[in-house]
Amino acid sequence: MRRTARIAFVSLALACTGIAVTACQSDKDIDITKLGFETDPPETLYNQGLANMKAGNIAEASRKFDSIDRQHPFTEWGRKALVMSTFAKYRLGRNDDAVATGNRYLKQYPNSQDSAYVQYLVGLSYSKQIRDVTQDQRPANQTIEAMSKVVNDYPDSEYVEDAQAKIRFARDQLAGKEMQVGRYYLERKEYLAAIQRFRSVVERYPNTNQIEEALARLVETYYAMGIVEEAQTAAAVLGRNYPDSQWYADSFKLLQTGGLEPRENRGSWISRAGAKLIGA
Repeated sequence: MRRTARIAFVSLALACTGIAVTACQSDKDIDITKLGFETDPPETLYNQGLANMKAGNIAEASRKFDSIDRQHPFTEWGRKALVMSTFAKYRLGRNDDAVATGNRYLKQYPNSQDSAYVQYLVGLSYSKQIRDVTQDQRPANQTIEAMSKVVNDYPDSEYVEDAQAKIRFARDQLAGKEMQVGRYYLERKEYLAAIQRFRSVVERYPNTNQIEEALARLVETYYAMGIVEEAQTAAAVLGRNYPDSQWYADSFKLLQTGGLEPRENRGSWISRAGAKLIGA
């Protein structure tokens, strides 16, 4: 945009906000940048944003990139600014804003050279919102969805390996949430509800860091209900896959108190699910 055109744009914008243009021309103390407008060319604003990023002034960099986005949408500079705006918001911890900006970029430029990176940033922004298993795990599901797009839509990108790591972490969290609820029911001797949660971990999250305890809790719960064949099967699957696990040692000891030992029933759902485990 030529300088005269930019001045005309700013003047019109100020007039629309109810501020007299003549006042701007006569009062040198008014800083129009405080009103959200920048008069520099987009390439200058972009370079200023990069300089602020390098200097650690992330908030100021974000403001520069947002100015380009507002004043020069659907241009090449506007496209590049959207990428950097997503990154800056992520760095500032403004995760919801980063997701919104990143998704807008992906909608406008789905096949651009930076799409994989922006999708990865969206996933990171969700991942940063994951809390401990006592809290709502919606961000874990959102992380899995966003990072799965990185893996599936951009399989050759440099972000795939970390995206897969973030997916594993999010799945561990979801499994941990199921275990937390299952233990709650087990403590209250609501055995059927507890089994439902432990079964969910075994069937839906078999390759997570919660699987050993889930199998051990099934041994404990089925044994408490007197369904010893299922308790023996859970213990057998646990021992076959994780023979050195303390959870297996505890389960084996529990069965011994009733004169039992691990024994797998191949017709049990536990046996079928056990075929999907890491150690199977």
